[in-house]
Amino acid sequence: MHICIFFCNFAAAKLKTTMYPQQIIDALRHVRYPGTGKDLVESGMLEDDIRISGFEVSFSLIFPKDNDPFMKSVLKATEVALQTYADPNIAANIHTKFKVENQKPKTESPKINAKHIIAIHSGKGGVGKSTVTANLAVALAQKGYRVGLLDADIHGPSMPKMFATEECRPFSVEIEGRTLIEPIEQYGVKMLSIGFFVNPEQAVIWRGGMASNAIKQLIEDAHWGELDYFLIDLPPGTSDIHLTLINELHLTGVIVVTTPQPVALVDARKGVEMFRNEKVNVEILGLIENMAWFTPAELPNNKYYIFGKDGGKKLAEELNIPLLGQIPLVQSIREGGDEGTPIVLQAGHPAANFFDSIVEKL
Repeated sequence: MHICIFFCNFAAAKLKTTMYPQQIIDALRHVRYPGTGKDLVESGMLEDDIRISGFEVSFSLIFPKDNDPFMKSVLKATEVALQTYADPNIAANIHTKFKVENQKPKTESPKINAKHIIAIHSGKGGVGKSTVTANLAVALAQKGYRVGLLDADIHGPSMPKMFATEECRPFSVEIEGRTLIEPIEQYGVKMLSIGFFVNPEQAVIWRGGMASNAIKQLIEDAHWGELDYFLIDLPPGTSDIHLTLINELHLTGVIVVTTPQPVALVDARKGVEMFRNEKVNVEILGLIENMAWFTPAELPNNKYYIFGKDGGKKLAEELNIPLLGQIPLVQSIREGGDEGTPIVLQAGHPAANFFDSIVEKL
């Protein structure tokens, strides 16, 4: 896979993509495979690797064997169907794969060479998950650890802004015969985000499969190197991306971020239960209660519980998971995120101490 070519072409087109994966799938339902009498989709011949850049479409078809007698006719019919039922301007690049029976499984090297892979999750948006992730990553780097950060929020990437790297564009490097993306490094943290490859003023309108494939590329086709900690800023809620990451990586554990507000706690509980599900089975490393209280500068001894008191603390106790920390609602934390300078960069700042304390507990 050549992620650099894919994303750069995508950015150059300025997101004027007019094709969507579902259009390709619907068109292929009109192509029958003679060997089964069923269409390509129903026959399970379409691989989940559809990629689109403008009118350039690539995907794979899986045939029973490499000398399949129907292969040429099916490929020709596929091209005709795409131009007939999807768009006449389509330029298709169709890859052929073959089923191999009785093949011994290959031993794969780890996709990320990291001692600890930690996902940061929130049940809903707006609870400060990305702010917490950015500060934890920088705090770990300040302690001398090798840190990588993946912004997995495809539809709302925020790490480029939080690290003041919005104008940066990753470049490719040749490593052992492979062309890989070199992550952007800032404040000692290696980072990749879909935000580096798309127009920040345009919405990323991708279906689940396409978003998951993009995440896979950011993991597999990047030169992360050896890491002590690899942090993943998950999108809020539960989606295909969460399952993709769980399947692709052996997660050390998950940190859940919530506010003490009841509506946020309901969604945080769902997130915990998702990762505890026997089919997922990822350890919950702890819970962070963000915006726990507000203390005005002119009244430093006062605490105002705007979103409720100790909601996250009580939820952690109820679910029997560690409470990693309570972070107050502080203007300087918000300003640091908006300006691209996480608050932990200000050594000794009272707000930075909350994140340092969390890192120590980890």
